Amino acid sequence: MSPAHASAAQAPRSPAALFWACTWLALQGFGGVLAVVQRELVERRRWLTQEQFVQDWAAAQLLPGPNVVNLCLMIGGRHFGWRGALAALAGMLTAPLVLLLTLAVGFAHIAQHTWAQGALHGMAVVAAGLILGTALRLTAALRGHPLGWGGCALLAGATLAGVAGARWPLVGVLAAAGTLGCGWTAWRLRHRRLPERSR
Repeated sequence: MSPAHASAAQAPRSPAALFWACTWLALQGFGGVLAVVQRELVERRRWLTQEQFVQDWAAAQLLPGPNVVNLCLMIGGRHFGWRGALAALAGMLTAPLVLLLTLAVGFAHIAQHTWAQGALHGMAVVAAGLILGTALRLTAALRGHPLGWGGCALLAGATLAGVAGARWPLVGVLAAAGTLGCGWTAWRLRHRRLPERSR
């Protein structure tokens, strides 16, 4: 990402500020992490614009590892180099690891109760709603995209059909849809510039 692109939004004050922000993100991310990350980084802290968030989140999904960890590593590395990446990683992992170990020990004693199972199922529904709501908000960032609303909807629908409908492997669907999307977008951008050069 170019410096001009990075400066379009505010920057974290220090690696320590990044550490605590990532810790807060990690402690909020019970299933619906996309909604939490978008609200915290774009709307509240303004470290990313909506367009930057969509682009960075897409890159984070293509990289191996948890999406939100990849995104925080990218932000930390962009602003503070290896110190920022390390602070972001520590923030994402330290407090959740301690909390997870504590909950795992405690939940082992109540897992057989029906109310505990019902609570887990209820949280899954809430997480699905959070992800759907955030996805609808992120569509605003596609305004002015070279593929237009129709092309974006076609790619999104094909990806959803491949993963959820046909149950094809996620890696294969992302590779195929990502390659098609990049190639199609590049072709549209090239043809958009040709009339401008001929003037």
